[in-house]
Amino acid sequence: MIRLYSWNVNGIRACARKGFIDWVNNAEPDILAVQEIKATPEQLEENLKNITGYKSYWYPAERKGYSGVALYSKTEPMKIEPLGDKQFDTEGRTIVAHYPSFILINCYFPNSQGHGARLDYKLSFCNTILDFCNNLVDSGKNIVLCGDFNIAHTAIDLKNPKANEKNAGYLPEEREWMSTFLYAGYSDTFRKFYPDQPGHYTWWSYRFNARAKDIGWRIDYHCVNNNFASSVNESRIHKTVQGSDHCPISITLDV
Repeated sequence: MIRLYSWNVNGIRACARKGFIDWVNNAEPDILAVQEIKATPEQLEENLKNITGYKSYWYPAERKGYSGVALYSKTEPMKIEPLGDKQFDTEGRTIVAHYPSFILINCYFPNSQGHGARLDYKLSFCNTILDFCNNLVDSGKNIVLCGDFNIAHTAIDLKNPKANEKNAGYLPEEREWMSTFLYAGYSDTFRKFYPDQPGHYTWWSYRFNARAKDIGWRIDYHCVNNNFASSVNESRIHKTVQGSDHCPISITLDV
C-alpha cells in the first residue's frame, strides 16, 4: 500500500515556517509531490531539502521565486525526468518519477490569468500533458497525474460557479479540456468516491476571509488511467492542514 500526497505549498520556504516539516513527519506520506516551490535547492535549509527518511528531487523554474515542482519519496524512483518540452520545463512545471507499478507525473499547471492572458500557453501545456499520458498508457504503463491543475472542472467544484464563469480556472476552454482528458480514459480519483458532492475544496483565496467562510475551489487532483482506478482505495482532501492557500490531497494505492 502506498500513500501518495500532493500539495501546492505556495512557496516551500514560507510553508516551512508554518510547520511543513512537522506535517510531513506526522502524515508520513510514502511519496509527496509539491508544487509552486518558488525556490531552488541551493536556497533551502538542509533539513528542508533532505527531510529525514526521504529522498528529494527538484525541478525549479529558471525564473527566481516562481513556480517549480519537487518530490519527496521514501523509496528511490527508478528514473526521474522533466516533461521534456523546454517551454514548460524552464518554468518548472513537471517532474516525472518512474516507480515499478506506476509513473507519477507531478504538475503545476499554468494559470490562464486575467482575461485569458496565458490561456493559449495553458491549453498547450494541457494538451502536451494529455499526449504524454496517452503515450505512457499506450505503452502499457499505469500513470498517476497529480498536482495543481488550476481548473475547477464542474459547478460543484467551486463555491460560486456563476460568478466565476469568466475567471481564470473556470473558463469554458479549461473545463472542456478537463472533460476531454477524462473522456480519453482517465479518472478523477476524488470523484470516484464522491461523485456528486459539492463543498469539497482544495484552494481558498487569501482575500475576503475566504478560507474561514469555506469559499473555495477544488483545483488539485490525483488522476489515474481507468485501468488503474481499481488500485485506488481512498482519495482525500485534508482541508484542515494550514501552511498554504491550498491544502494537501492524498490517495492510497493498493499496489
